[in-house]
Amino acid sequence: MKRYYYILKPMKRAFLLPRKTRTTDSLRRTGTACSFIFRRRASTACALLRTTRTTDSLRRTGTACSFIFRRRASTACALLCLVVTMMGEQKILVHGHRGARAVRPENSMPAFEYAIAAGADVLELDMAVTKDNVVVVSHDPVLHPPVCTGPRDGVAIRELTLEELRRWDCGAVRNPAFPKQQTVPGTRIPTLDEVFGLAGKGTFEFNIETKIFASKPEYTPDPEEFARLVLAEIRKHKLEKRVIVQSFDYRTLIAMKKLAPEVRTSALMEHDDQRDFVTAAKAAGNAPIVSPNYRIVTKEKIAAAHKAGLHVVPWTVNTPAQWDAMVKAGADAIISDDPAGLIEWLKKKR
Repeated sequence: MKRYYYILKPMKRAFLLPRKTRTTDSLRRTGTACSFIFRRRASTACALLRTTRTTDSLRRTGTACSFIFRRRASTACALLCLVVTMMGEQKILVHGHRGARAVRPENSMPAFEYAIAAGADVLELDMAVTKDNVVVVSHDPVLHPPVCTGPRDGVAIRELTLEELRRWDCGAVRNPAFPKQQTVPGTRIPTLDEVFGLAGKGTFEFNIETKIFASKPEYTPDPEEFARLVLAEIRKHKLEKRVIVQSFDYRTLIAMKKLAPEVRTSALMEHDDQRDFVTAAKAAGNAPIVSPNYRIVTKEKIAAAHKAGLHVVPWTVNTPAQWDAMVKAGADAIISDDPAGLIEWLKKKR
């Protein structure tokens, strides 16, 4: 029994490995492990197998390890062949853009709850800061219809306290760009604290964008203060391992990296950005993720990013043709206004 304890303990740790482990590396190690099986070097084989990806693969690999120690090499390798087949299908993570803008009011609690129910891997959202320094969830720094209607148009969120901001209804009017969007009258702009409160509903992650503008400093706190306010909410909910902080303005990403190196950052890129993905990531303080507009994504750029150890998460990708192009290019995840539609499409592709 003692011997099996030392087999199972590392396998338990293996279940906690990041699901984005590169498939090719896992396949190489699995193949190497098979050679060790037949050479009766079981402990070495299991050490290699601990790096395989996906929960099902790990479960089957654990079973294979038990067969290894029982000297049933043929059964073990049959299971490993199944692991290899499964690992060949890399999982594409789905980010619900502004929750699920295609079907619910953007950046709202109804949108986030819809995305969670649909099975999104990540909730993508935007942040602003009120006059009383509360981090709230909004793409636009200025309130205007059709997104939000209230006492007056064109007022900046930074000019309002949270109590004043609650007077705006951000679910009463359908966005004409999304004909399937359902209105939810009475919807208020949520705080980041309220959105993080949804964390207990699953194991999904949060991809949160600092909406900050060098040309409009009056719209937000300075980059360092913005990063501090956001980090306080992350730590309050103990979500350091489940949050990605993204931005087009890399000052907040660099600030966050200094404050909390354990929090992942993502360098956003516009459609006219001419830089390669590796250069953009370096400019963002060596961000581990780069998030380009889907129009500038190519297979070659993604391959170069992967070679540098980066993950690539294109935005905002809303049609089957666009989804297919991103999958073929090798994207690690896709940000979409229609997470449910993307999830269903990916299931059919498998």
